[in-house]
Amino acid sequence: MAAMTAAAVSLSSSPAKANAAAALSPSSCSHFLAYPRRSAAGRAMRVQVSTTETAEAAAAPVKKAKISKKQDEGVVTNKYKPVEPYVGRCLLNTRITGDNAPGETWHMVFSTEGELPYREGQSIGVIADGVDKNGKPHKVRLYSIASSAIGDFGDSKTVSLCVKRLVYTNDQGEIVKGVCSNFLCDLKPGSELATGTGIAPFRSFLWKMFFEEHDDYKYTGLAWLFLGVPTSDTLLYKEELEKMKEIAPHNFRLDFAVSREQTNAAGEKMYIQTRMAEYKEELWELLKKDNTYVYMCGLKGMEKGIDEIMTDLAAKDGIDWFEYKKKLKKGEQWNVEVY
Repeated sequence: MAAMTAAAVSLSSSPAKANAAAALSPSSCSHFLAYPRRSAAGRAMRVQVSTTETAEAAAAPVKKAKISKKQDEGVVTNKYKPVEPYVGRCLLNTRITGDNAPGETWHMVFSTEGELPYREGQSIGVIADGVDKNGKPHKVRLYSIASSAIGDFGDSKTVSLCVKRLVYTNDQGEIVKGVCSNFLCDLKPGSELATGTGIAPFRSFLWKMFFEEHDDYKYTGLAWLFLGVPTSDTLLYKEELEKMKEIAPHNFRLDFAVSREQTNAAGEKMYIQTRMAEYKEELWELLKKDNTYVYMCGLKGMEKGIDEIMTDLAAKDGIDWFEYKKKLKKGEQWNVEVY
């Protein structure tokens, strides 16, 4: 598990679970798609939208359009059509990993001028500039949004991404560069445009919880973040996360798992599941509460490791973990985005 991974557990400590749900409800995790392409104006952000009914169309008998639950709850999806793209601009693109990190990760901010409203937990889909080897436009890649709904600048006019540059050697010994990640990481501020890493959606949630003030929202629960990386130089947003812990020591717990530098008592490499195993009884007790919400983002192997921990713990209480996990998923308490 050399790439960055992250898992989080959030527990609402209030009598009602509205606070946790408001911050972390899976209903806010819909997707809107942005498709960069070359145009006369530069690199354009193309965002697909649901078509709106015209006066002429309204006059003809048509089936009643089904309104999605997300749209009904005020979550904006697919605002722009591919043929009518929104053009944004890269305001900031900076490397946030150190020199000794195995690979590069970049934080980037794009202007939206308030034309691309989103909620914490949503994703943006990007198609890299140019065409593939068959002469066709590149396929869409989804990236979790790393900023809260009001954006890094607090004016609801920007969207941020956290993107790891993908470079690897294939079986033939050739160096292969990921098309979309390299396209994004190489953008210069000022470029017209228009995933990610595991930490991105959690940064979005946590900024709203601990760095912002809202008239209709205040987080009073417990957010617990486990962040796994290969080296210390790969710890993303470390200062931000530690500041959150300083601001809200009773509402935020933070644990790092640095696999190439840390080991547990048995001398095993410290992956996320290894770190979580140190708190397994406490985590299991949280998972038995109906106001605990789990969000997991990163490499697929991480979920398997956590399943192994929970299987034994659940069995002690006479519970089949996999059946119990189905119950959690049905109640929208267990949410996984792994690859």
